[in-house]
Amino acid sequence: MRLERSRPIIGSNAERTRLHNRQVVLGLVRRHQPVGRAEIARQSGLSTQAISNIIAELEDEAFLHTAGRQTRGRGLPAVQYMLNKEGGFALGIEVRPDAMFAALVNLAGEPRFTQRVALGCSAPASVTALANDLMQQATAQIGLSASALLGVGVVMPGPFGQIGQIGESAPVRSELEGWEGVDPVGLFEQALGTQVVVENDATAAAVAERIGGVAQNLKSYCYIYFGAGLGLGVVADGQVMRGAYGNAGEIGHVTVQSGTRSGHLESFASRIAVRDHLAAAGLAVENVDDLNRLHRQGNPHLLAWIREAAAPLSQAIGMVENLFDPEAVILGGAMPDALLDDLIAILELPDASVARREGRALPRVLRGASGRMTAALGGAALVIHDAFTPRIVARV
Repeated sequence: MRLERSRPIIGSNAERTRLHNRQVVLGLVRRHQPVGRAEIARQSGLSTQAISNIIAELEDEAFLHTAGRQTRGRGLPAVQYMLNKEGGFALGIEVRPDAMFAALVNLAGEPRFTQRVALGCSAPASVTALANDLMQQATAQIGLSASALLGVGVVMPGPFGQIGQIGESAPVRSELEGWEGVDPVGLFEQALGTQVVVENDATAAAVAERIGGVAQNLKSYCYIYFGAGLGLGVVADGQVMRGAYGNAGEIGHVTVQSGTRSGHLESFASRIAVRDHLAAAGLAVENVDDLNRLHRQGNPHLLAWIREAAAPLSQAIGMVENLFDPEAVILGGAMPDALLDDLIAILELPDASVARREGRALPRVLRGASGRMTAALGGAALVIHDAFTPRIVARV
């Protein structure tokens, strides 16, 4: 499929500046709430009058509400402001070859509606029709008006665009049928009648961690996502790294060494890898629940896979650290929490890494959110992230 990047803001320079300043204020309130106008002005560099105008506008639109007054020194106590978490909502939709997942969240990233439905056909017309049905179900269930929905984040398996061959394998194609040459952003926006952002699962999960997970206080981090394969989401100084065609982070295809065998990382450490390992022992694994059950039972074949996956995954983490210099690397996705905890506990992280420094405030590797709704929640988080994160816009 052909992933068009988000369309630029059309309008005057004043209009772009207004949107930028709204995002600055929303972001500062979210990070420092409760907070007063003077502190927002000090942190943003905007005038107090400009802050007052923006806050009045955001209160009218129900994004902010007052949270009492703070007495500090002389004068009238300063009014404090907080995010109204029910003032806006975002819908996340994950599209898989055989199923779709939907999650409607509020501005705090809290789920208000979740749903999984089987997908009999992954062709564009079937997918967009089902996505519209899920949007109608979600908004109707909580009585949501159209104006309160900020947008929809759609998570789809990549790669996006025309991709060549990797080694001697066949050309890498999307797992979805009939999407070659299709612009999914335009297609979904037409079907849903609202603003849409489309991303891969690892990037979506990385943003979800910043909205409501272990990365809430981080500005630069990497997220290794266990989907069917293995993906990498990168957030640098608060901005998502997407790449020229939306394919940044295809870490599963990186070559690593394990003992005398070398191969793609996801052939050692991914759901595909653990499924194949267990199948060789006569154990069928269909989903995360099956893995969770085997892990609780202390299945020796699963524990052996954890030990075997640790070394190649450690190599990849060291490479990611040296490439992106993150505050931390986060592991998450469609794996049981306890399994990821065990895997992290036995990682053999390389010494030759920029992450090995004195006075670290965080471990080098953290466990993030997991479970089957991770990517759908990440899709919704993308919309919220974009609403709160200002961007530098090009001059025209």
